[in-house]
Amino acid sequence: MQYSPHKKYLITYLSLVLLTQQYALAEDASTWVKKGQAALKAAQKITPNNKPAKNVILFVGDGMGISTITAARIFEGQQNGVDGEGNQLAFEKLPYVALSKTYSANQQTADSAPTMTAMVTGVKTNDGLLSVSQDIKRKEANPQKLLAAQLTTILEHAELKGLSTGVVSTARLTHATPAATYAHTSNRDWETDSELPKDTKVKDIAAQLIDNFGAGGIGNGLEVALGGGRTKFMPNTMIDPEYTNKTGERTDGRNLINEYQQKFNADYVWNKTQFDAINVKKTRRLLGLFEPSHMQYQHDKTQGALSEPSLKEMSLMAIDILSKNKKGYFLMIEAGRIDHAHHAGNAYRALSETVELSDAVKATLAKVDLKDTLVIVTADHSHTFTIAGYPARGNPILGKVIKADEQTTSKAEDKKPYTTLSYANGVGYHPSHDDKHDLDDQDLIPQSGRIANLQEINTEDPNFHQEANVPLKSGTHAGEDVAIFAGGPKAHLFSGVQEQTHIFYVMKYALGF
Repeated sequence: MQYSPHKKYLITYLSLVLLTQQYALAEDASTWVKKGQAALKAAQKITPNNKPAKNVILFVGDGMGISTITAARIFEGQQNGVDGEGNQLAFEKLPYVALSKTYSANQQTADSAPTMTAMVTGVKTNDGLLSVSQDIKRKEANPQKLLAAQLTTILEHAELKGLSTGVVSTARLTHATPAATYAHTSNRDWETDSELPKDTKVKDIAAQLIDNFGAGGIGNGLEVALGGGRTKFMPNTMIDPEYTNKTGERTDGRNLINEYQQKFNADYVWNKTQFDAINVKKTRRLLGLFEPSHMQYQHDKTQGALSEPSLKEMSLMAIDILSKNKKGYFLMIEAGRIDHAHHAGNAYRALSETVELSDAVKATLAKVDLKDTLVIVTADHSHTFTIAGYPARGNPILGKVIKADEQTTSKAEDKKPYTTLSYANGVGYHPSHDDKHDLDDQDLIPQSGRIANLQEINTEDPNFHQEANVPLKSGTHAGEDVAIFAGGPKAHLFSGVQEQTHIFYVMKYALGF
């Protein structure tokens, strides 16, 4: 039998309501007393670990504000058929929590370049700058000035101390968050040489991944680099191995993939078959570039696009390789596409990417020992993403609002139903746009406000775009604080409301640098 989107929604809603009623029937005042007492006892057993950390793993959910965490918690629970509101993401179970102030040196609401710079260098800087001080102007092309303004990153500190290092991301490896760990530049958009100003000797971000380390640089180079951005490393005369209609972007003739392999004696993979064939016992270094641009969304991989590994798989592979070093390691793992889905006003993918981050954290916590490994989960910034409308407990988080005492969808003053999730700004309502790859490059026409009657629209469709108040081609970041979750050595130093730079100083102190 075929159902209309509206009837499908009501069936989903009623099934979740029935599930919630089962919980409600089992709940009374004593339920909350027991839960409160159990939580108190658990908290009393938490003992700070003052030992030095051998390893540090920094997880960054790009754009993962607190509203995203809340919605993803409910989303995951409902997807698994359990109480969404009472559910917990894996990183929410870590014992220590703090808030991070995300403003940059020059803006109340920052982009990923200065926020990640703050986390990995301990210094706030201006928007668009990567691991250089705020004295530098955006797009400064004088290499001497850039050299003088360089800030040493936690990854570089680890390299200098002989630790192994790794960067994993579902975004391009040259994108702002991963790039801030190893590159220093005045413009986050200079990812490859063809994007540099003419006649400049400033190095592009991709080249810095090779040139900044080993011979002529510091340490002996990253042991693991896994993510997207393949064409940033390829010459423009080279056809992409996966998409024959694409070529590399480099105009300097350099094949940085080959250079990485040769300089660091590394293995290279570009698809999941090759990734799965890696023998971690024999592999000392690994470069993986799985897409010309950003990697695919996890939701789209589960729909049949199985040509690349998940964030969880990449994280575990990285740990296996890095943990061979008896001195320890530093590893940064980014769920980069939470941010991209939010920019496009597509809550479904933002939440599913957050759940994938949670899965990666869960698998990591099962693999490492918190006695000697500091694990941090945080975000670089938030998004203008809201949860509102008084929906009943158990109401589908992606659905239309139905209050606890109502049997039909709630109506706004314009007599139209509305969704629990929405954005303060962005591209706004679009019923079912196919966004399978680059949402940040999508071509939707921005729309604000109450564009259509959602009564017969399936708002839970993965391609649905929530309504927005202000029409923008791409939704902006938001400026409120984000959460820091931590466990392991020195994790108790994460408490209260801190500057985002605090993360760097705790990592550095924990590693004994």
